[in-house]
Amino acid sequence: MLGPTEVKALLSYLASQRQVSANTQKVALNALQFLYGKFLKTPLGELNFTLCSRGRYLPAVLTPPEVQAIWDAMHGSTPHKLIIQLLYGTGMRVSECLRLRIQDIDFGRNLIVIHDGKGKKDRTTLLPGALRAALGAQIAQATLVHQQDLALGVGPALPLALSRKYPNAWRQPGWGFVFPASGHCSHPYVGGLCRYHLHQTAVRKALKHALALVPRLHKRVSCHTFRHCFASQLLASG
Repeated sequence: MLGPTEVKALLSYLASQRQVSANTQKVALNALQFLYGKFLKTPLGELNFTLCSRGRYLPAVLTPPEVQAIWDAMHGSTPHKLIIQLLYGTGMRVSECLRLRIQDIDFGRNLIVIHDGKGKKDRTTLLPGALRAALGAQIAQATLVHQQDLALGVGPALPLALSRKYPNAWRQPGWGFVFPASGHCSHPYVGGLCRYHLHQTAVRKALKHALALVPRLHKRVSCHTFRHCFASQLLASG
């Protein structure tokens, strides 16, 4: 059986000789630690092996014409286009955008309230005026979905603590997701049917499809690119 010295050498070999990715090395480490600790009852302890170097990419910055070309390619891809526009116009992460509830949109003050952001902190961001109409239409559609769900005795997925404290909160339209999923699912904690928000995978697929339709665009573009473009614009404008 391999001892800690041999395991250390193996992990270092993966980095220095095989030049695998950091994630591959991490998977190998986790698998070995699980094997030795759970089944062989011989914890490996500190190994101090050679770590794989993580590749670092400079984030792409899109020009306004490139952004517009992507939006044009997403024509008809609702609500994915609006989600990408919100990332670009507010600097939200895609996960934060998808978690938005109807009550988080304050049209009166032109604000969007973002809950449980990085560091589990809440914050606000400005609601872009150019997106007010599209966002209002999306909320109207989400409200209709919520009403249809209520007729079936189904509501939006809620945090466990909230559902315990306010058992009827799911009936209130404000708790509905701005971007609801297309179908129902089983609640992971309390069981029963509920409606979750749109999954990130759907947004990424829609963006990937749009990028394939944009000619002469050879930059590495992801959902996070639009958040980075928002920050770049703020720096450029002083």
